[in-house]
Amino acid sequence: MIAELGHAALWLATALAVLQMISGAFGLKRDDAQAQALAIYARPAAIIQAVLAVLAFFLLLWAFAITDLSIKLVADNSHSMKPFIYKLTGTWGNHEGSMLLWVAVLALCGGLLAGLERRLPEYTMSATLGVQGFIALGFYVFLLLSSNPFERLPVPQAEGTGLNPLLQDIGLAIHPPTLYIGYVGLSVAFSLAMGALITRQVNPDFAKVMRPWVLFAWVFLTLGITAGSYWAYYELGWGGWWFWDPVENASLMPWLAATALLHSVSVLAARDALRTWTIMLGVLAFSMSMLGTFLVRSGVLTSVHAFAVDPERGTFILVLLGLYIGGSLAIFAMRAGSIAEGKRFSATSREGALVFNNVMLSAILAIVLLGTLYPLLTEAFGVRVSVGPPYFNPASAIFAIPMFLVMAVGPLLRWKQDSPGRIRRELAIIAAILVVFVVIAAMLLEASILPALGLALAFALGVAAFLPLRGRKLSRVPTAVWGMVLAHFGVAVALFGMASESAFTQERLAAVAPGGSEQIGDWTVTLEGVDPVAGPNWTAIEARVAASRGDGAPTLVTPQARSFWAPAQSTSESALITRWDGQLYVVIGDEAGVDEQGNTRWQLRVWWKPFVTFIWYGGLLISLGGLLAIIGRVRVDLKRRAAVRKGKVRREDQAALAQATQSEPA
Repeated sequence: MIAELGHAALWLATALAVLQMISGAFGLKRDDAQAQALAIYARPAAIIQAVLAVLAFFLLLWAFAITDLSIKLVADNSHSMKPFIYKLTGTWGNHEGSMLLWVAVLALCGGLLAGLERRLPEYTMSATLGVQGFIALGFYVFLLLSSNPFERLPVPQAEGTGLNPLLQDIGLAIHPPTLYIGYVGLSVAFSLAMGALITRQVNPDFAKVMRPWVLFAWVFLTLGITAGSYWAYYELGWGGWWFWDPVENASLMPWLAATALLHSVSVLAARDALRTWTIMLGVLAFSMSMLGTFLVRSGVLTSVHAFAVDPERGTFILVLLGLYIGGSLAIFAMRAGSIAEGKRFSATSREGALVFNNVMLSAILAIVLLGTLYPLLTEAFGVRVSVGPPYFNPASAIFAIPMFLVMAVGPLLRWKQDSPGRIRRELAIIAAILVVFVVIAAMLLEASILPALGLALAFALGVAAFLPLRGRKLSRVPTAVWGMVLAHFGVAVALFGMASESAFTQERLAAVAPGGSEQIGDWTVTLEGVDPVAGPNWTAIEARVAASRGDGAPTLVTPQARSFWAPAQSTSESALITRWDGQLYVVIGDEAGVDEQGNTRWQLRVWWKPFVTFIWYGGLLISLGGLLAIIGRVRVDLKRRAAVRKGKVRREDQAALAQATQSEPA
């Protein structure tokens, strides 16, 4: 009954998505009483649809938990002997299950929007819910016609095939769900942008409703990318944290667009500027989410991250992408001229700095997009090319370096208009730090230009992040401002980790017999022995490696070369020793012959990566900063609503609210 109930829930949710879309369209006819009578169904349709979609996902989760081998998806992606946690995470470790999770989160966000949001004019909300219903309908049809997660087998299998061993990791419990929440949050922002554009209500009130969704999506995208980077770093055994893999780029591109959108919608909410730019970025951010979905699920890419290999599914998603993005661009072209310009501002203002950085982010996005799609284009003509760090790193740096410089100065500027002379002391501090560390880094790294600039910029950004607090009573600084400070400091921390990993990493590859030692940096690594071990659904060769730093006591780690039998696949399980200033990364390989004494030698690969963990610390700080910004804005909004309910506000409260509003970071 699990499959039948889940399938029925999806069909009912599809019907409600149709009702939501039609009711939302009727809501635009404000002078038609009959249309308005139908428009009231948009909100309840969205809420009930959310309940049904979430129910369908939990039914699939239950099917995986009990290993129901009568369901094709479970039989193809699970195994009765698999650890329970991987049975659960296996629910979204495949194409159909991950798409059901996507749809469930999409419906849930639409239901929350319908149930909680009352600040927009009702006809604008009707248009928004209509667009959201249209998006959901496309994905429901895709699931039911092309990717049914509840398909039954004629005869239940005796045993399941099992999940890809590379995905049998706790990182899979965090990485995909957080990314999907980010992607879907952008779909809500897109629906709000289209609703406001259709009803010509692109104003600060609309931006204040849109901003939490963008911020929410951005926080989860940041967490998802951070978790995915660390998962690939320790699980794949390649020793790197980012490879410019096309599927990695598929998650980076929406993040770049969402970062630009977040700053733009904040300017619109606080200063009533950048109206057209905000709508365009809302379309662009969701476009990048859809493009990422197409790349991962179309079969055009071969990657451990990619699920689908069926061209029919890719064609279906491509059609959806054309409908959603083509339609939104057509509406934008027709309505953009009717959007009022908004308030003007000087180039030397906080708005000017944000616009500059948005342009830089858009340029980096274009570089990543070109580098990701170009190999696919050439392969269609029979020419295979590879685009990697030699292209992405310097091309991105051309725009990233000025962006970081302006990011250091922008929060110090006033809104609307300012003079650099007013902040000359802060500018002098930033410039001095930058020059000193550029010189020091250049002396240490000689010809390594980009890592040297990265280190210098990281220190300058780290100090600049806290300069907006200078001269202010810290206890009275709004929470949203603390969020901005922490997020910008997180960028500095992550940049420091990236530059340090690139500049100072040491690698040692050797054939070592038990008892043999190798030196890497100030670490001594000794192979004490190699033994066979067995796990719940794998066997492995496990090395016992003792690593000591200087005169310190040795630390024992056990890297493994695993062989899974459901399905049959080999993986490399790295071993990490984490210290405050970096990580020692150890991988065991195959046999490498025998030495003079007849002892078997083993391939041992070791990296010492100074400060590499700062990359992920920075990502967590950025996410925490976004969370604080959400909390701060919710607090301000609650105060405003309380004031409206009371009908009066004391002067002190008015001043506090005004200060919080004016201090909101963009």
